[in-house]
Amino acid sequence: MPNSLLLLQTNNHIAKITLNRPGDQNLVNLQMAQEMDEICRQLNQDNDVYVVILTGAGEAFCVGNEIEKSFHSGKKQLRSEVEIAKKYNVAASIAGIEKPVIAAVNGDALGQGLELALACDIRIAVQQAHFGFPEVAQGLIPSDGGTQRLPRIIGRGKALEFILTAEIIGAAEALETGLVTKVVPAESLAAEVETLVKAVAGKAPISLRYIKEAINKGLDLTMEQGLRLEADLYFLLHTTGDRTEGIKAFQQKRPPEFKGQ
Repeated sequence: MPNSLLLLQTNNHIAKITLNRPGDQNLVNLQMAQEMDEICRQLNQDNDVYVVILTGAGEAFCVGNEIEKSFHSGKKQLRSEVEIAKKYNVAASIAGIEKPVIAAVNGDALGQGLELALACDIRIAVQQAHFGFPEVAQGLIPSDGGTQRLPRIIGRGKALEFILTAEIIGAAEALETGLVTKVVPAESLAAEVETLVKAVAGKAPISLRYIKEAINKGLDLTMEQGLRLEADLYFLLHTTGDRTEGIKAFQQKRPPEFKGQ
């Protein structure tokens, strides 16, 4: 795609999306949001992709979006941009990916950038990364899922404190609160993420999707409903070729060759 603001690479069942506006700290604009929606739809239809990585080019992951900049500058196209933005929320696109998504947070994740990271399933960050929602200090609130996903990850009280104060925290505190699962030196990020995604991509892809579905949907269900969902997905897996291959591989003491069937 010419002049694309996103880079998409696929190899060995792994897809990597890179936010590609390093000169602007990967700020989200309308073109990027539209491209993200298209790419995420494409990945859901690609049965050869088992796991997805999301990262940023340059030294920042993503520090927000240009729509809020337009708001503060009073541009005439503000209203149309805001209306279009509601239709192309980048975090919603990422959250809609059915495969596991790993955020390789290579630098600051602020505002909508943090919402992008929260929409991923696992977050690994570099030591110098910072996290925060500055919107309340500007008379706004997070608008791409931040008020909903953050409390589900770090708890209601901590999420309220974090958003209400517009506090910017470092990677160490993000790890302590559970916002990220691991913090590594910048030079180690690629290797850490590669190790994780290879471990995930080596598993049965249908099982991976069902695990993500069971956990994410189960959070919004009662325990009884969640257990029923888990049981239904478990029994569905018994009808797959990957389940048969897993049994054969175990009996023959060899690595399984899953095909997502």
